[in-house]
Amino acid sequence: MSPYFETVKSFADVQITDEGVDTEEFLAASDGLVTLFDLLGSGVFGFVQADIKSNIAGVRERYDATRADSTTLEALVRHENAQSVKEGTKSLVRLVRGLAFTCLALQNTQSDPNLALHVCFRRAYDVVLRHHHTFVVRSVVTLAIRAVPRRNDFYTQISQGGDTDKFETELRRWLVGLDAIVQRMTTFLKDGGYGRV
Repeated sequence: MSPYFETVKSFADVQITDEGVDTEEFLAASDGLVTLFDLLGSGVFGFVQADIKSNIAGVRERYDATRADSTTLEALVRHENAQSVKEGTKSLVRLVRGLAFTCLALQNTQSDPNLALHVCFRRAYDVVLRHHHTFVVRSVVTLAIRAVPRRNDFYTQISQGGDTDKFETELRRWLVGLDAIVQRMTTFLKDGGYGRV
């Protein structure tokens, strides 16, 4: 069996054109991220995973209802807002927020290989999500983040015994693709008045 990163749809492979981010490919890559959390085998990332799943479902529901008008994420948002409907857009804003958290946390792990994994995730949480949560939620998240696996265990689980150099290369590629989508959608949503990531 091939390691996970060699088989899942990568954000680096999601087509981005002048019209926008391909909706179907984006949803497939987002589904792959949810499966990534399954590899970790514990409920530590359950709060992120549940939120991402729910928001993928919201975007997918809108996409399935209006495929012809939703081939890109940008078209989906514009079409929905022209109809004074906002559910898919709200889900997309929250999904991009969850993806931004995950992206920054994993970028932190790569930029400082000696930093404890929980610190990488905590820093990402403080930048991306903290200001969206109440005190009670922040307290729960703080406890959950402290329970993340050790760095070596985390990488062993998500690389599934595959070649380490190949995994690192693919993870960097995956993060570059994810970051490009997150930045593009954050700007689009904010500039269009559709929501703030």
